[in-house]
Amino acid sequence: MTKIGIVGYGNLGKACEKIVMSRDDMSLVGIFTRRDPATMTSPYGSAFFRQDDLDRFENEIDVLALCTGSANDLVDLALKQAEKFNTVDSFDTHAKIPEHFANTDVKAKAGNKIAIISVGWDPGMFSLNRLYMNAVLPNGNDYTFWGKGVSQGHSDAIRRIDGVIDARQYTVPVESA
Repeated sequence: MTKIGIVGYGNLGKACEKIVMSRDDMSLVGIFTRRDPATMTSPYGSAFFRQDDLDRFENEIDVLALCTGSANDLVDLALKQAEKFNTVDSFDTHAKIPEHFANTDVKAKAGNKIAIISVGWDPGMFSLNRLYMNAVLPNGNDYTFWGKGVSQGHSDAIRRIDGVIDARQYTVPVESA
């Protein structure tokens, strides 16, 4: 049985919890949060702990899912935890992935751990699909089939440009694709 810890309880953390709870080969040790654990509830009755208490679970967690945002704290969290835990994250700032990989890899190797980065939709599953299809159809075109909506990662990247006060990037798929 693989023992899982989850850091963060937004949409990603809740989805991760749902997946773990649906598996008979995984168990959830707990959810680690910066909020007051006493105020947190879960539809599964999961245990909540302070994120600052992670170190005391070092020998109880097989895999730590880092479910925080790439824009603000995921990089620091990954670097802090990769030496102590096997980690999985969903870092999605495309331009900074090589740097995040190099830095996280150093920490994980120092602790004899495994750190898997950028496991998500894009980069992640979509990236693998594009890789396979571009290998088979090297002259093909990439299209998005993701529905209309705001791209959180791209919107954040635009807002980081000096002089930009606020911005939203919308994804509009090519319907024929």
